[in-house]
Amino acid sequence: MQHECWGVILAAGQGSRMVSATGGEAKQFLPYKGAPLWWHPARAMAASPLISGLVFVFPAGRLEQAEAQALALNAKESLGVPLRFAEGGQRRQDSVRRALAALPDCCEKVLIHDGARPFLRTALVTKIAAALRKGEVSGVIPGTVVTDTMKETDASGLVVHTPERERLRAVQTPQAFFPAELREAHARAEAEGWNVTDDASLMERLGLPVLVIEGDRDNMKITNPQDLALLSEEKPLLPCCGYGYDVHAYGGNRPLTLGGVEIGGDYLVLAHSDGDVLLHALMDAVLGCFAGGDIGRLFPDNDPAFDNISSSVLLDHVMTLAAEAGVRLVHADLTVVAQKPRLAPKADAVRRNVARLLDLPLDHVAFKATTEEKLGFTGELKGIKAVALVTALRRQK
Repeated sequence: MQHECWGVILAAGQGSRMVSATGGEAKQFLPYKGAPLWWHPARAMAASPLISGLVFVFPAGRLEQAEAQALALNAKESLGVPLRFAEGGQRRQDSVRRALAALPDCCEKVLIHDGARPFLRTALVTKIAAALRKGEVSGVIPGTVVTDTMKETDASGLVVHTPERERLRAVQTPQAFFPAELREAHARAEAEGWNVTDDASLMERLGLPVLVIEGDRDNMKITNPQDLALLSEEKPLLPCCGYGYDVHAYGGNRPLTLGGVEIGGDYLVLAHSDGDVLLHALMDAVLGCFAGGDIGRLFPDNDPAFDNISSSVLLDHVMTLAAEAGVRLVHADLTVVAQKPRLAPKADAVRRNVARLLDLPLDHVAFKATTEEKLGFTGELKGIKAVALVTALRRQK
């Protein structure tokens, strides 16, 4: 497939500042919620509908072991995208250069992320990938407003300049680029002996435009020993639930799609978007967790912007709203009611794809299909309906 967007997880650093606090373990390999730190941003990236695959970069002496661990984690909880692996280099920029060599030829965009930033949210991934448009900018990076006054000093510590705080941003990852341009920048850096701390710096030195968009303050990097407290801190959360219901009539021109999986067959649905009745019910259920309204208000069926739009993209926006409201989904129970077509052959694919879109383990998503014994709306083959019940944890205000 052309025009793919791939993510890169950089997990090849030595983390020298953390060695004494971690017992010699590199920070990106520290355990967190049952997996190493680098697995958590990989899950967030793979959950974005815009990410087509991932490249993991591991230390040279640990590549085989880490690759086996990644494949074992993926077998237990599939990321739903192809995985590739690369051996890291001495410097961060060496590791990025090797990751670029591992990308497939069809990759048109690449997002570079630090494996020691485990709190990445899928919403930020999608926002960054969507903001990178050819002909407008050569890179897109997230940044947060600097709240402290900053001082530039000389080697002796004397202040030489106070930059305007309003124009400063604390830069994060993932950072998005076009692979061809980024390869050229790295080749130039290698040839001329540049040392940089992030990929955006390379683009800047070439005079290429880089756009900074609003980042996420929770997208913190584990850098110093005191940051380890972030891995054990528990915020008070309250349980909540949401219920969703949706119906679509047969007789339209949209292919039947459920949970982002095309079902196929003779039954076409009548819809303004792609008519994914299951994801529509699911979105209303998620919105119910924080009284966020309904999809009719968010995505009106008289708005041409949503004509035949993928419901996976709409769900991503709903999940962004949920994250902003402090809501984290923990379980989804989904049921589709249809006399025909027979859905059992596609049930596993639907369940797996919904789990990927929600960034949930597979055993936290249930999917069932049933009929109404030839009674009522669905029994008369007039259409299809779905119900969704989700449970979540919500941060207290």
